[in-house]
Amino acid sequence: MGGRPTNVRTFAGWVYCAFILDVFSRRVVGWQASTSLRTDLAFDALEMSLWTRRRDGHDTSALVHHSDRGVQYVAVRYTERLAEAGAVASVGSKGDSYDNAMAEAFNSLFKAELVRNKGPWRSIDDLEIAVAEYVDWLNHRRLHGEIGLVPPVEYEAQHRVTTLAQQPAPRDFHVSIKPGT
Repeated sequence: MGGRPTNVRTFAGWVYCAFILDVFSRRVVGWQASTSLRTDLAFDALEMSLWTRRRDGHDTSALVHHSDRGVQYVAVRYTERLAEAGAVASVGSKGDSYDNAMAEAFNSLFKAELVRNKGPWRSIDDLEIAVAEYVDWLNHRRLHGEIGLVPPVEYEAQHRVTTLAQQPAPRDFHVSIKPGT
């Protein structure tokens, strides 16, 4: 998983959006919008991502969370929540954008596909509705070249089917026990 906040101008002022992406499938698994850059912005996106993954039946104890050194992602509350979930924090070194390049690319895509095409919005309320619709479209209908030109949710479903097909079938064992043997 990876994340980094970005900002969007509304008529009422700046709104900050944080997204948590699944690196494997390119799916947005958590997001949040806020009028401030406090830790709650990233924390709420993290909570949504953990909830989404658990709802889908995924074990979150082995996940790696990539981020930059933004104060939201190195805050004690945030890192403690990652530890509670069993996640490992992967924080890039100072001046190194490679560890979080996917989040940076997503923010550019978000601004190109939604902000520039559909904005501006009156307030955070209008933007939140637009982001919810965008995330739904992105996860369920947008074709992603990096994952075989299918939407992320479909890619995950294909992976699940493939993984299950590769597991050996359970064998039936019939045991009979005869007295005295």
